[in-house]
Amino acid sequence: MPRLGGRKLLKLIQPQLPPELMIGRDSFFDFLRQNHLLVRQRRTRIFTTDSKHWLHKYSNLVKDFVPERPHQLWVSDITYIKTAEGFMYLSLVTDAYSRKIVGWALGDTLEASHSIRALKMALKQLPKTSHPLYHHSDRGIQYCSEAYVKLLNKNGINISMTENGDPLENAVAERVNGILKDEWLNDIKIKSNKQLVYELTRIISIYNSMRPHSSVSMFTPESVHSQELKVERKWKNYYKSKQQAREPNNELTLA
Repeated sequence: MPRLGGRKLLKLIQPQLPPELMIGRDSFFDFLRQNHLLVRQRRTRIFTTDSKHWLHKYSNLVKDFVPERPHQLWVSDITYIKTAEGFMYLSLVTDAYSRKIVGWALGDTLEASHSIRALKMALKQLPKTSHPLYHHSDRGIQYCSEAYVKLLNKNGINISMTENGDPLENAVAERVNGILKDEWLNDIKIKSNKQLVYELTRIISIYNSMRPHSSVSMFTPESVHSQELKVERKWKNYYKSKQQAREPNNELTLA
């Protein structure tokens, strides 16, 4: 985890420190700063969403929805990854409650077939007696395609989509994309598509099973997803928060 944030790094190393070396958060950040170990965020964006199509689009059903358990809300998105052989496109399906990546697939195009493979991987993990499930995505042509919608309908999954082209309407999915790229992939020189498959298999396993996640009280997505742990959820409605921030007379409330 070469670009892990300071709070998560402190969470992981504190149990290994002897009492005389215990350190608080502020002192730890001072130590990182003094040794030039703070990571810097990088901003790069290539658009992978084509929402200007004639296929049917769906309403946003999860604006005020806060999941209370795994498999209530899945969020999907596609991001690009540069390799020496060209661009590859990563389709992800993430459980919004646990932040676990439950499905993923790589493709050398933006065709819907790759997103469908990611969805099928996620469906294999869906319990037979699961509660009503929402699938939320942008309005990209992949998610509006007949084959993708048919697979969701076949499994009784409610379809929800962003409405305004605002990334904050699908913030959880965007955040997971960013973690994989900012903390790992952007610092790896990918020489081949075969190497990328290997790296993603390794990285997603680390993300799910080893990396603490602030939104689930610094536990790992896998431990929360398996319900081995009951944690205080730090759910943030990004889109609603942005709307309220524009209205100074409204009190901002985050669950």
